[in-house]
Amino acid sequence: WRFAVMEVAQLKDLEEDFGLAKRRYAELRRQKRIFNARNRIIGGDTEAWDIQVCDQKIKEATEKAGQETFAAEMRQNDKIACISEDRERRDRKNLCKAINNFQQSFQKPETRREFDLSDPLALKKDLPARQSDNDARNTVSGMQKFMGEDLNFYQRKKSQEEQNRDWSLQQQREWKMARANQKCAEDLYLKTRLQFDETAKHLQNLESTTRKAVCTAVKEFNKNQALESAEKKIQETKQDQEDNLAEISNLLCGDLLSENPQQAASSFGPHRVVPDRWKGMSREQLEHIRLVQKQQVQERLRLQEEERQRDMDWDWQRVQRARAALLLERQQQCQQHDLRRALDCNNLSLAKEQHSQKKYMKEICTNHLTEDYFAQFNTRSR
Repeated sequence: WRFAVMEVAQLKDLEEDFGLAKRRYAELRRQKRIFNARNRIIGGDTEAWDIQVCDQKIKEATEKAGQETFAAEMRQNDKIACISEDRERRDRKNLCKAINNFQQSFQKPETRREFDLSDPLALKKDLPARQSDNDARNTVSGMQKFMGEDLNFYQRKKSQEEQNRDWSLQQQREWKMARANQKCAEDLYLKTRLQFDETAKHLQNLESTTRKAVCTAVKEFNKNQALESAEKKIQETKQDQEDNLAEISNLLCGDLLSENPQQAASSFGPHRVVPDRWKGMSREQLEHIRLVQKQQVQERLRLQEEERQRDMDWDWQRVQRARAALLLERQQQCQQHDLRRALDCNNLSLAKEQHSQKKYMKEICTNHLTEDYFAQFNTRSR
């Protein structure tokens, strides 16, 4: 039991010693890193940078090796693909050759089921379309016998020519009869046209005679109308002259030219007039207006004088107020100057007292620094 307790204590001490040594080693490394001026100024971990550069080189070498392996695999795959393509092309060629040999040996054209459709000697081997008009093969659906293609072609052609000649003679007879009928119709049309022309000529003569009579009557009517119009114009001119003379006499004797003031009187009141008849104001009215204008001028001068007097009063009051403000400002400046002088004297006395106190404290509390005071700095990294 005693041995076990000593062993546990020794293990615990070893752990504490190991932790202490580890912390001392870390403190030494930290002091080396902090007290090194180059690392402190640059502010970087060169060892970490070297490790990172080494890791980057290892990574690049690994990537390069992987790329080379991938390229080798790609080249191997290309070779395998080329070999497979050549083998496939050779197999296809052999298959096509075997198919051609089989077709030439076992699939000849004459052994096919539909060879009779493309046989070049089919026309030589086939029978004629028909041997006579009563051949059993000449069915309706076979379309081997049409009208006009029988064996009695020449006899039928001769009978057709005789029939065409009879038709031609009949057409000539019909054409001659039609010409005779057309000639009779043209003669009848010509006679009728001549009768119509005679009738139109007679009607035209009657129309010209009637037009002449109408023109004569119109001329007579226009002549009478012109005479009546001239006489009417003479009467109108005479009436206009009489009316003008009457109007002139009325104007000369009327109120407009005689300038009667009563003609401008308005029916709405004595203070209103008719503008188109008013000939101006009378002498009394003009005198009254001038008198009113003079009174207005005098009133205007009186108001201007009052306003000028009022402005002068305001100016005098403004000057008095400005003078009072200036005196007050000067008095305030004098008071501020006295206060500033008193404050300066107080500050000067305080400065003298502070200077004497500092001199006294410097003589009493004198403590010179030694090298031990500066040696206690930068001994640890914390």
